[in-house]
Amino acid sequence: MDHGDAGGWPSRRGTQPAGSNTKYGGGGRIPLHSELRAALRSLQRESAAWGIGLEDPIIGSFRGGALRANSIVNWFTALYRELGLEGCSSHSGRRTFITMAARRAHKAGASLRDVQLLAGHRSIETTQRYIDGDSDAQRRLVALLG
Repeated sequence: MDHGDAGGWPSRRGTQPAGSNTKYGGGGRIPLHSELRAALRSLQRESAAWGIGLEDPIIGSFRGGALRANSIVNWFTALYRELGLEGCSSHSGRRTFITMAARRAHKAGASLRDVQLLAGHRSIETTQRYIDGDSDAQRRLVALLG
C-alpha cells in the first residue's frame, strides 16, 4: 500500500490528504520537497519505535487524535509569539509559498495553473489573491521589455 496515497505518511511521489481533512472534502496530491520527505521518513522510523502507526497523525493533540483546525491556528500563534515573530499567522506561510511559487514557476517550466493546483484552489482568481505584488520586480520586468 502506498501510504502517501492514503493520506498517511509520504510516498516517493508526494502525499495526499484525506478528503475529510480538506476544505471542500476534495483532496489532491501534494508533492514534497526531498528534504521534507527525508525528515518525515526519519520521523516515521522513530515513531514506529514508539508504537505510532502509519495512519496515526504526525502531530497529535494533548487529548489524543489529530489536531483540529482551530488547535493548529492556536499552535502557530503560540509558536510565532515564542519566536518573537510579529504579523505572522497560521495562514502566512501558505501566502508566502503561493507567492514564491508564482514568482519561480517559470524556472521549473510551470505556469500559474500549476501553482493553483498546488494550492488546491478551484479558481485561478483565488490563487491570484494570494500572490503579493513586488514593485521592484515590476520595474525589472518593464525594463526587460524595453
